[in-house]
Amino acid sequence: MADFNPNMNNANNANNASEAYEHFNSDGTKKNPKGGKKKHFGLKIIAALILVAVLIVLGNSMVVTKQNQFKLIRQFGRVQRVVTDAGLSFKIPFIESVDTIPKEILLYDLPASDVITSDKKTMIVDSYVLWHVTDPLKFAQTLSCSVNNAEGRIDAIVYNAMKNTISNMMQDEVIRSRDGKMTITIDESESDVTNNDLVLSNETETVIEITSLTEEIMAQINHVEDQYGIEIIVVDVKKLDLPDDNKQAVYTRMISERENIAAQYTAEGKSEAKMIENTTDKEVSIMLSDAAAKAEATIAEGEAEYMRILSDAYANPEKMDFYSFVRALDAVKASISGDNKTVILSDDSPVAKIFNGQY
Repeated sequence: MADFNPNMNNANNANNASEAYEHFNSDGTKKNPKGGKKKHFGLKIIAALILVAVLIVLGNSMVVTKQNQFKLIRQFGRVQRVVTDAGLSFKIPFIESVDTIPKEILLYDLPASDVITSDKKTMIVDSYVLWHVTDPLKFAQTLSCSVNNAEGRIDAIVYNAMKNTISNMMQDEVIRSRDGKMTITIDESESDVTNNDLVLSNETETVIEITSLTEEIMAQINHVEDQYGIEIIVVDVKKLDLPDDNKQAVYTRMISERENIAAQYTAEGKSEAKMIENTTDKEVSIMLSDAAAKAEATIAEGEAEYMRILSDAYANPEKMDFYSFVRALDAVKASISGDNKTVILSDDSPVAKIFNGQY
């Protein structure tokens, strides 16, 4: 026979009565049972976890490619495809991975390096390189998609090309080929002296286009694109300099060369000045000689005319008497010059005859 517990029966009856009736809050809202709250909260957590998982999967499956990028899609390390166009693409999440390779033109500033010219002169060359990726698959296979690896290879390639180029050139040739042009002075005609006109040599400056240092270096770079999937667009030299311990010696030599050139120009100028002076003296002497000859000729012509006039005067008796009279007066005039005014004449003197009226 089972034991009867009146207190247990009362508790069960109270629970049944409470389940039979609805319960409300103080504001009139219906109370939810405690078990329903827990169930609703659990559903929310599950929905949130599912949403997060969906977002993670979706985000991991999308590939965003920019204009300046290549995207390599790998599956377990092996490249499956290469995305070259900008836009949105998809991959298998958690199975395929993505590598990014730059697509734009990149600048690599090479460290300054020492090179030796063919005349054993040391020069410091500071240069830079413009390059870009042309074959992303080969770039990934040979350089592991690393820009640093690519710059290391470019550094070695460009330095070797630069060393081979400059080692075959004189220092002056390296400096002249810096801009790819050279200005030289050409004499169009030689000096010549004709009469009093000195024709000096005409010097004109001519700009001759030569192969630039950049072109020489680029010619030494071979098949970089075939090897690594990159293209070196240009190699340019920013600065050519000399080591500090050689600068003073080079400056001294340059000053000496400029002084020699100045001395040569001065000597040439003095030579041309002396040539002009000698030519001018010669022309002056010739002109004076011609003038003296003309003067002598004029004097001779005058004397000849004078003698002709005298001859005509002596040929006519009337004119001869007049001429004798004039000559006598001239003789008297010449004899009474100075302080002595006394003239002593004999009776038979022509002058005395004039004074005596015998003429």
